Amino acid sequence: VQLQASGGGLVQAGGSLRLSCAASGRTFSSYVMGWFRQAPGKEREFVAAISWNSMRTHYADSVKGRFTISRDNAKNTVYLQMNSLKPEDTAGYYCAADTLPYRLFGRYSVKDFDSWGQGTLVTVSS
Repeated sequence: VQLQASGGGLVQAGGSLRLSCAASGRTFSSYVMGWFRQAPGKEREFVAAISWNSMRTHYADSVKGRFTISRDNAKNTVYLQMNSLKPEDTAGYYCAADTLPYRLFGRYSVKDFDSWGQGTLVTVSS
């Protein structure tokens, strides 16, 4: 599956952004989808994940209550709504797919996702 992330940009602290990730292929609706981020000089870290049927979501503690992951299987798209942004949220944001169909939800490390988009940059100014 090919993934194309968009929606990044420059925003002031306290502001909001909505990231989108469009996927190719007919089996998107069976994949667990995730968002990760990577700041300069740091390792890529988990942000949020959503099950194939949207019934389950999971968030990193650092974004819980501020970010919301959602998906529209009819549009082959996953979203990340980011509110109350902080300077420490500044990073490249990457969407990822676990292409094992209907995989049991509950694994959130980088190695659990095998297809990655190119990333979109989010910069939060103080």
